[in-house]
Amino acid sequence: MHRGKTVAVVVPCYNEEEGIRFVLSSLPPIVDEAIVVDNNCTDSTAEVARSFGAKVVKETKPGYGAAYKRGLREAASDVIVTMDGDGTYPTDAIPELLDALIDQDLDFISAARFPLVDKEAMSPSNKLGNFILTLGTTLLFFKALKDSQSGMWVFKREILPLLELRSDGMAFSEEIKIEAVRNKKVRFAERHIHYKDRIGTVKLQKWRDGFSNLMYLVKMRFRR
Repeated sequence: MHRGKTVAVVVPCYNEEEGIRFVLSSLPPIVDEAIVVDNNCTDSTAEVARSFGAKVVKETKPGYGAAYKRGLREAASDVIVTMDGDGTYPTDAIPELLDALIDQDLDFISAARFPLVDKEAMSPSNKLGNFILTLGTTLLFFKALKDSQSGMWVFKREILPLLELRSDGMAFSEEIKIEAVRNKKVRFAERHIHYKDRIGTVKLQKWRDGFSNLMYLVKMRFRR
């Protein structure tokens, strides 16, 4: 609990036995719930997560968004924090982000990775892809974001019914931010974080996933 708010951390995982060990072991004591979503892992991710006291839930439908939708349904705390299971997002930033959420009377904070503190933490092709997708978000929705693809968010659980979340894939990351920033009832902001090197094997299929995300942005723009 932090300043009267209970806190849940939700982590979607596909074969992240190395990274999830680091993530869970470094969570600050203010975290009340650690929820790990086993998205068809074939390694010992689930066993490692349980050994650290995390609640492990299974989602057999493959995909980043499908895993998140399952994990978010499980969270019972006042505030939900999300991050990947590869150690790239800073667990030590959670208290600071929660303070910002409370002090600035916000509903949703997206943790922006750019400008990168560690220039080597992301490949040039990933930097380019993130730039294109964030620019596309700005042009299509007239909302200036610094990082449309960040996977670390801090938000009040009570706003989830206000967000129309459809994507089962990687586009879920941009979708949840666009839904939040477009909703007049949701107070949204971005805060800078220190993004780090990944632990374990890269799962992202960058060109396929990048193109799919771009097409999803166009679909979102014209579906209403």
